[in-house]
Amino acid sequence: MGKPTGFMEYERRTADHVAALRRIENFQEFKEELDQPERESQGARCMDCGVPFCQSNYGCPVDNLIPEWNDLIYQGRWEDAFYRLMQTNNFPEYTGRVCPAPCEHACVLGINEPPVTIKENEAAIIDRAYENGLMLPRIPAGRTGKRIAIVGSGPAGLAAADQLNQAGHTVTVYERQDRIGGLLMYGIPNMKLDKGLVERRNALMAAEGITFRTGTDVGRDISARELLDSHDAVILACGSTKPRDLAVAGRDLEGIHFAMEYLGANTRSLLESGLDDGRYISARDHRVIVIGGGDTGNDCIGTALRHGCTELHNFELLPRPPRERNQEMPWPTFARTLKTDYGHEEAEAVFGEDPREYAILTKEFLGDEGGRVRAVRTVRVKWSKDPGAPPRMEEVPGSEEEWPADLVLLALGFLGPEDYLLAELGLERDPRSNVRAEFGSFSTSIPGVFAAGDARRGQSLVVWAIKEGRGAAREVDRYLMGDTVLS
Repeated sequence: MGKPTGFMEYERRTADHVAALRRIENFQEFKEELDQPERESQGARCMDCGVPFCQSNYGCPVDNLIPEWNDLIYQGRWEDAFYRLMQTNNFPEYTGRVCPAPCEHACVLGINEPPVTIKENEAAIIDRAYENGLMLPRIPAGRTGKRIAIVGSGPAGLAAADQLNQAGHTVTVYERQDRIGGLLMYGIPNMKLDKGLVERRNALMAAEGITFRTGTDVGRDISARELLDSHDAVILACGSTKPRDLAVAGRDLEGIHFAMEYLGANTRSLLESGLDDGRYISARDHRVIVIGGGDTGNDCIGTALRHGCTELHNFELLPRPPRERNQEMPWPTFARTLKTDYGHEEAEAVFGEDPREYAILTKEFLGDEGGRVRAVRTVRVKWSKDPGAPPRMEEVPGSEEEWPADLVLLALGFLGPEDYLLAELGLERDPRSNVRAEFGSFSTSIPGVFAAGDARRGQSLVVWAIKEGRGAAREVDRYLMGDTVLS
């Protein structure tokens, strides 16, 4: 806990943001951290709640010792807070920026007061640790002689690599893209997660002995069987990368792109030339429609605004979420209430209104004579639900609309890992097409092959990917050594 009376003495205060109209001028991170006394007072708000639900099954998936490091922040013991945080989370610099913070939704203080700023406290700890020289290479004292291949360098693969390397195994991470990081590198835009932070951590892991092989697509550039024959164990952490499509008339028109195609190309061009090479999908002077809400849709909004789009709308099939918890989302469950994220704030600052349109169904894409999208035809829908039955949707007669559009971005989620690698290995899959591997053992239908993260679980959160990567590493260590030193 923090200060016994801290939650009564201090109000919740979050980091300041650069004003919306200023921050869309570039792709830099825009949070301005609180000063040290103010951050320590936020740690003081952590109350003696008896049962810290923040680190229960409802809260933090990686079992962060949240009350302990909040208390250490309050006491000004920042170095101790860092070591306590690193016991459970390999990458707090990522979760402290992009996690939706289920821990805060489960905070006991949050029952009737604004919860503790757990996510920002976490980011403050790790950022200060880098500044003070605490994040140094940890070279394993010895090597076991066991070789492990990890396919995919997203948060699950990197967490597994970090754990197994520290246990003394020789780890090689295979990544088909040109840079290490997976979703962290090309799925999350720079203003949300600075790629310098990702590359800094990758360099640290390389210095610790992990080998990274970029531009290597396992299943195409190198066979999966070759990987199995040359390693003692393999972890598949290749993510859930098949995008959900929208099969309506006009889908083949030019100017309609998947969100990750848009976001990834933008980040690559930003890193290589500051967008000067033009090798990205630009929204400049375009009327943009983003179909699909969630974090990815919001990231598309923020990116399009930074390009200089002239009009912007965001379509969401589901109805507008409630502003407060209701009986369907009681504390301490994750509150799926209306969230106004950075992109929504920026769009409102630019265009004077929230860009989101709820309960709207895309019926058709309309094209011009040149085969390029010019508009999207929609209809409003109404949702209803009978007790014990799934929600039911019906179109509202007479609600058809036509929305002008030059660029359409599909942010509809993902449908599992791509087929070619799994098919080559002949791996069993679950009903959702993910790799079949039980949570806890993470072992697949092939001995010595393990799966973790979105490839096993389906599309999920970065914090869950870290949890799964750590768990898979633990079981690989047990498989190779008969017991495990990993938690």
